[in-house]
Amino acid sequence: MTQKIAFVINPNAGVKKKIDIIEFIKTHFPRHISYDLIVWKNKDDFESVKQQILSGNYNTVVACGGDGTVNQVASVVMNTNMALGIFPLGSGNGLARSNRIPLDLKQALQIIERGTVKQMDGAMINQYPFFCTAGVGFDAHIANEFAASTKRGFVTYFKTTVKEFFGYTPNQYKITIDGKIIETKAFLITVANAGQWGNDVYIAPEAELSDGILNVSILKPFSHFAIPMIGIKLFSKKIHTSINLQSEKGKQIDIEFNGELPVHFDGEPIRVSDKISIKIMPLALKIVS
Repeated sequence: MTQKIAFVINPNAGVKKKIDIIEFIKTHFPRHISYDLIVWKNKDDFESVKQQILSGNYNTVVACGGDGTVNQVASVVMNTNMALGIFPLGSGNGLARSNRIPLDLKQALQIIERGTVKQMDGAMINQYPFFCTAGVGFDAHIANEFAASTKRGFVTYFKTTVKEFFGYTPNQYKITIDGKIIETKAFLITVANAGQWGNDVYIAPEAELSDGILNVSILKPFSHFAIPMIGIKLFSKKIHTSINLQSEKGKQIDIEFNGELPVHFDGEPIRVSDKISIKIMPLALKIVS
């Protein structure tokens, strides 16, 4: 079958890499493969991009940007005959890393050129699709603060995390996982399809992308003395061995809380009142990896 590819380009994503994304693709992607360049110019208007994707008769749609761009494009191509490609230009690159897509941009284009497709699960949080992680608590609070920052990148994310940590108060939650009820105070609750948030920080190391199950990581409140060990375990894929973490699995997860709280899906923040409902979508996404 003849390949026809669309590159969806977030023009702001490559700034930190100091490259002209369009020129890079034109220079390094094979000319014998048919492709179109779709530039997502207006952050608040993805609808026009979506219509171009759906009307283009593409085999593969490549998200050129960070986790937010990847989430938007994946949300369009899931449950279709199109596959998602990733040209990783973000801070965390969670889905790219989880699928072993190289962060080296020339190598990432070679993966897209090769066109090897596999299927992976997706999930829904309320009406929003996500593919790596979603959650409520401290990580969602940081996602909310980070989104308001004028600077991007891991350093900004790390500084925001340190700044906000000591003033953060854990909340009380009622978590229902396939009918099993857990009532607890939590520092954060992450529902994971992929094992990591991004930057190889693993909150659910046992998660698998195509097992039809979501992993639930409930990090309980902890003392300041526990911070170094929790940090080490997050980066060494061993957080599930921490006495501070409760690990669960399920297909339908409901999380109830009092009032309005920040919630995130693939790092994108929203504010939600009282409850979030999360469910697995088995093998909903084709991905080039």
